[in-house]
Amino acid sequence: MENKKKEKTKIDIILPNYNSSKFITKTIKSILKQTYKNWKLIVVDDFSNIETKKILKKISKKKNIKVFFLNKNRGAGFCRNFALKKSNSPYVAFIDSDDIWKKDKLKKQISFMKNNNFVFSYTNYKTFGEKDRKVNNPSKLDYTGFLRNTSIATSTMMIKRNIIGNVKFTDTKICEDFFFKCSLLKKIGNAYCLDEYLTNYRIRRHSLQSNNLRNFYWIWKINKNYNKLNIFDNFISLLFISLNSLKKYGGKNIFNFYYLTFNKNKPQAGAGGA
Repeated sequence: MENKKKEKTKIDIILPNYNSSKFITKTIKSILKQTYKNWKLIVVDDFSNIETKKILKKISKKKNIKVFFLNKNRGAGFCRNFALKKSNSPYVAFIDSDDIWKKDKLKKQISFMKNNNFVFSYTNYKTFGEKDRKVNNPSKLDYTGFLRNTSIATSTMMIKRNIIGNVKFTDTKICEDFFFKCSLLKKIGNAYCLDEYLTNYRIRRHSLQSNNLRNFYWIWKINKNYNKLNIFDNFISLLFISLNSLKKYGGKNIFNFYYLTFNKNKPQAGAGGA
């Protein structure tokens, strides 16, 4: 009875998906195994291949999972915004289609938020795949701090739904979650870290996250076009993000970013986050 009372608060889980047939089953299983049971999973499939759609159609038969199939590819930002429109629970969590949660992730995080009256939280995480690292995050981050240390991994976030309002993910080719986090931090002040490794964050060789140079180029553009930073503040932001990325993951192509940026040579477009 006591556990049921504690779980009265429902959590919507938002998962954008594109051609993740190799990974999404394990991701979904990590959600199904959560010790906190009062959740709804909203999957938005971004016009994936047939193999991925077959997996999702099977998964969608579960009563607490809703899958939306888009009729053309729109990008991760559109998928997350679409899912937010379908969300009506008091709390929202996010996970990417190749990441994995520890079984008590939701339970510990919602307790952390409720006990401290926090509206935006994140956790430490472990990377796996191409790079195996433990990532320890700052205990809290505000907008200025986040511009220099983008340590809030999207798959670790939980947010109180009513603070989101009209804040949206951008439709940029990659780093679509960067401005979303910036906007929320401007709005509320601070996000707070639950100091436990509750998410396993997959890094793939040719994934969105694996190309630092490409990621930093897009963060530069978002800082310029959305955060409206001048060239000096943008440079400082990218310098500190580079140093923190190097510390977290061991970087490559990081400092070449500055040469390319100031010589107006554009790296190939792709997707990912720093």
